[in-house]
Order: sequence, then structure tokens, then C-alpha cells
Amino acid sequence: MSRVRILHTNPALGPLDYRVPYGMAVEPGSIVRVPLGPREMVGVVWEDAALPTETVGDNRLRNVIEAYDLPPIGAPLRRLIEWTADYYLAPPQAVLRMALSSAAALEGGRTTIEYRLSGTAPEKLTPQRAQAIERIGERQGLIRELATIADVSEAVIRGLVKLGVIEGVEVALDLPFAMPDPNFAPPALSGAQVDAANDLVAMVKEREFAPVLLDGVTGSGKTEVYFEAIAEALRQGRQTLVLLPEIALTEPFLRRFASRFGHVPVAWHSDLRQSQRRRAYRAIANGEALVTVGARSSLFLPYRNLGLIVVDEAHETSFKQEEGVQYHARDAAVMRGHFENVPVILATATPAIETRQQVAQGRYRELKLPGRYGAAQMPSVAAINLVQTPPDRGRWLAPPLVEAMAATLERGEQSLLFLNRRGFAPLTLCRHCGHRFQCPNCTAWMVEHRLTNRLQCHHCGHVEPPPRACPECKEEDALVACGPGVERIADEVGILFPEARRAVVTSDTLWSPAKAAEFVGRMEAGEIDIVIGTQLVTKGYHFPNLTLVGVVDADLGLQGGDLRAAERSFQQIMQVAGRAGRGVKPGHVFLQTHEPDAPVMRALVAGDAESFYAAETEARRMANAPPFGRFAAIIVSSEALREAQDVAAKIGKSAPTVEGMEVYGPAPAPLAMLRGRHRQRLLVHARRALDVQNVLRDWLGALDWPRSVRVSVDIDPYSFV
Repeated sequence: MSRVRILHTNPALGPLDYRVPYGMAVEPGSIVRVPLGPREMVGVVWEDAALPTETVGDNRLRNVIEAYDLPPIGAPLRRLIEWTADYYLAPPQAVLRMALSSAAALEGGRTTIEYRLSGTAPEKLTPQRAQAIERIGERQGLIRELATIADVSEAVIRGLVKLGVIEGVEVALDLPFAMPDPNFAPPALSGAQVDAANDLVAMVKEREFAPVLLDGVTGSGKTEVYFEAIAEALRQGRQTLVLLPEIALTEPFLRRFASRFGHVPVAWHSDLRQSQRRRAYRAIANGEALVTVGARSSLFLPYRNLGLIVVDEAHETSFKQEEGVQYHARDAAVMRGHFENVPVILATATPAIETRQQVAQGRYRELKLPGRYGAAQMPSVAAINLVQTPPDRGRWLAPPLVEAMAATLERGEQSLLFLNRRGFAPLTLCRHCGHRFQCPNCTAWMVEHRLTNRLQCHHCGHVEPPPRACPECKEEDALVACGPGVERIADEVGILFPEARRAVVTSDTLWSPAKAAEFVGRMEAGEIDIVIGTQLVTKGYHFPNLTLVGVVDADLGLQGGDLRAAERSFQQIMQVAGRAGRGVKPGHVFLQTHEPDAPVMRALVAGDAESFYAAETEARRMANAPPFGRFAAIIVSSEALREAQDVAAKIGKSAPTVEGMEVYGPAPAPLAMLRGRHRQRLLVHARRALDVQNVLRDWLGALDWPRSVRVSVDIDPYSFV
């Protein structure tokens, strides 16, 4: 072909036509380098019919500069990019950028210089140097990567290189990955596991699109079951993608995988250094990486011969991308399975109502694992009524939970306290004048972190040192922390059980897979008695000696106007409760609550998931809420409040009258300012059958607004802030 249509990664411009020079061979999906004004950009050759654009005469075409030495992006991935852009109202260029997520993979170099700690200590240890040495630890990478890891400037890292504290090492970029062996260590499965595994293996053999819900209680062995499907894909020489919701889960999963298949799979997540990302990307594109485990972004990698997709912890809301292209990885994974014509396994102990509805309608198949593996039994669950049995003054743990923890310690077993709130306290105020510390960039309180001695905004990352005096009234020693975070609970545990070995598990302490691996190793070695953690510890971990779980504030997730609040709370508490009693020792769970008679709490105590889901599904049906109706959020933001209000009002006034669709707002968003931008929201509520994307496309496409104003659309929103 002498003329091709190129989709590039600049969302400001549409697809453009280029001339193919004599002797250059390209086809749909070829990754190329093209001129764009005075710059050069990466793009992909696309079918003309899929991306219509203005026809330009041959004499005005510019030449394609280079075709990269990588296999073309396959038709199924190109269709997924088109579908994602169309469904989520995103520029296709922005979606394509996710598929071209390693610029280094396009280059031909085979080695690079990375840097690591040499073991030498500097003569002068400044605070920044000390922070860099601590945060880098055993990791290595490019100078800018180490600077990001350490949260210091590149100049600090370069200074440590000059001092010999950090040394350079030559790294080969394209070493082949070890091949997992499907016959390395086959597990001994139970009867129900064997039946489910055989069904999944049969689906892989059929090589057809088949979405299936693998619904098993916590500890039922879902991972071991879908490992058998992965083994079949390996025997066929086809690739498997396993999606995980959290980076912290990657390392424990890799260990379990290696014990089954002899080698670890290829990992893909944000913590990879550039050389690792390049190596993984090229191996995936060439079909050499047979199993990839990664975060949601790994869904858009260019797998050459995909045979199976697994979405682990498929209920997790973190699969919904909240920035940039606001897609849901679970739904997009099903669509990729459709385009690739391969099975898609959704594995979870607490399926989302949307997934359960797909099963009810016959679109998804369901495989159940109703009991735990081996001798392990489901834990007992009891509610502690905080109205009748409150904690002691100045404490947050109720006496029945404290007594259970003491008994667990005496038996030499491990306990877990769960509170989904990072830091020491969510609010700091002045007891003299009432001043509250608020983020200057967001409508949010500054959270006190005593481990790092700072006040931090959990939305924009703004950090301040805690002052000695109130900035409002100048009164010293008048600041008081209000409410508990995990650090405060850890301090209380230290007072109650000074001999107990504690560990605080949050994204502040487990910021990398290596840190997660370290935590797992300490738990398995029995070096930790009591874990105090956030949602990071609610899923994926298997500690046989952990027998007690205490949920400090079981009502926390029920607050706010989120339509999924009850479902999320149920899922989260069920997941964290499932960490107890996974070995031969019985497990016990205590829920501290002010509302023990709330439907969520009654269902958790009774272990009656079906009645809870039935009631919640019926409530959604009556409200015409998802999955029975459709929501779309329109978020308007600007650095100027008046601008945001004016544009939001303009959008609201121009809302079309469509049967089966209502528009609410505009109104200030619950998080009225985020990262220095004022926010207004509108909510579109429509019947299920309405093509709400086309309505929004015509509605918003006819409007203009200043360049300083951002208007984003969130289809099927999970966040209402």
C-alpha cells in the first residue's frame, strides 16, 4: 500500500493520511513513526473505514519515517480500542496510548545502564540522602526512576552516584523469559474443584468466547482452579492474561504461580523500571511471554496469541479507571475476550451485582465453589454493638475484641484489625479556636501521619509539617487529632499488648511488590502477631495461622451517597473476614458497629449472602439503577469557580429532552475542589436500552467552552465525589 491512515497518540488531532515510501512494508496494525508539524510521533496504521477523515490529495501527503521492528497490533486489540473509545466517550488516541505504553520497547538498543546502591555510606548524610537510601533499598533503575521512587530530585541521585553510594550496572534488555511448565506441580484438588477445573479446561480447549463467573467463598481455592485453565493454555502454546486489582497482590500471586508452574509469569505494573517494561512489552508482542499478570493497564498490551483472560477479585472497584480514559477493566476484559474469541474467567468470592445479573440473564456461565478447601471452615462472625459495649474512654477497640485478641495471642495465633483509613487521624483541629486543617487544593481535611510526621491530603498529595501552634489563633499545643486511622489503632494495640509484634499495612508502608513480599515473608515466618491494615489486606493473602479478624468501624463504608455503598461494605467486610481461619485452626470475626440491625450487618453475621444480594438487587431494580438502568456523570472543572459554574449551567440548560432519560444538576461536586480546580457535576439517569453515548455525543458536541475548562464524561460511574 502506498497510502495509509495513521492513528497517532495526540488527542488534539484526528487520524491523518501518510505516504508509504518505496520499499517500506506496512499493514493495518503496524507501529510507525510519522512527522507531525515540526515533531515526530508514534502512530499505528489503521483501516480507512474504521476511522473516516477528510481526504487529502496525494501531493500533500508526508512520508512515513519508519516502521518499527515489532509485530503489528492485532485486529482484536484494534477493535477493543475502537469499542473503548466509543463506549466511554474517550479519544481513540488516548486509548491507543495505553496500548503503546512502553516507548523504550520501540527502540532497538539491547543494553542500558541502571543504578543501584553500592553499599557505601556517604560521609555527610543529609535528610534527602537518607530518604533516598531508605526508599531505594534493593531496587535499581534509571536515575529518574530512582528519583521518583525516593521522592527526591535527580540532582540528589546524581550526587550519590558521584560519591559512589550509587553505582551503575549494565543491563541486558531482551533476555528471554523462563517458560512456565504446566506439569510442574499439579495440585490435589477436591471434588468440587475438579469439576470446576474440568469445565474451565474444556472452555480453553474449545477456543471460543465464553465469559464465566467462578464464584467461590474465600479460601475455596479459586486460584488453584483457574490455574488448571492456565495450564491448558500453556499446553496449547497460547498466552494468558491475569488481571489483579492491586499492585500489592502481585508478589504473593507470583509466589503461588511459581510453586505451581516452576517459574514466575511476566509481571506488568507501575513499579516496573523502564528496562523491565521494555523487555516485558516486546516478549508479549512477540508471543514469547505465555503468562502475564498485571494491573488493569495490562489489558491493552498487544498479545500476539491470546488464549485466556482471568480477572481475579473481579468485584473490585479499583478496576475502574478514574483518570484519563475512565474505563472499567472488568467489562473491557470481557469485550477483549469477545474480540479475541477466548474464554474470560471472573473469579471472586463476592460478585458484583452487575455480574450476577449477567449470570441471571444467561449471558455468563456460573461455576460455584461453596466450601473451603480441605479441613478449613468458614469463620464465625459476631457483631459488637458499640452502643451497648463501647470502648473505654480514649480507646477505639471494644472490650470483647480486646479479650479475643488477648486469647489469640496466648494461643500463639495471629490477629488482623481492619480499618480502611490511612494515617493517624482523619482530622486535626485546634481545641482553642476550632480551626480545622484543610488542604489548600482540595475540599478535604489534611490527614495526620505520625509515622512520617506530616499532614497529607489523600487526594492531591499535598504535604505539610504539623505546626506547633494553630495558624489561626497562634495558640501552642492546642492541636488535637480527631478520629482513628490505622496508625492510631496500632498505638492502642501497643499500649494494650506491649509484647505483641505489630505491623501496619497500608499503601504508605507497602508501596511496592518488594515491600508486599517482605510483609508476606514475615507473616509466614510468624514474626508478626497483630496486623493493622486498610483494604490492602482484604484480599489475596493466605495466612494459615491468622485466626482472628476485627473490623474496627464496620459502618464506615455505609456513609455518603454512593448507590453501591451497601454492596461495597458487604464485599469488603466479607473479603477481610475471609482472611481468618484459612488453615486447620478455626477463625473468628468481630464487627464493631453502631447499627447491628442494619441489613448489611445482619447478612454478614448470618453468613446469608444470597438474601442480601436479593434485597439489594430488588432495590436497584425499583430505582432503575445499574444494572437495570444507566448512569453517566458529566464533570466540569476549572481553576476559576465562575467559569466552572457558567459552563455547567450552559450544559444543563441545553440538555435534550429524551424519553427515558433525566438530567440532574448541575450542582457542586461533593469534592467541590480537587487539585486546585473547582468542580461541578451533572448526573444522567437513563433506561437500560437507551444509547446514552450517542445522546451525550450529540449534546456536548454542539457546545463550546473555554480551553481553561475541562468537561469529562464518566460512563457507568463508580465514584460520585
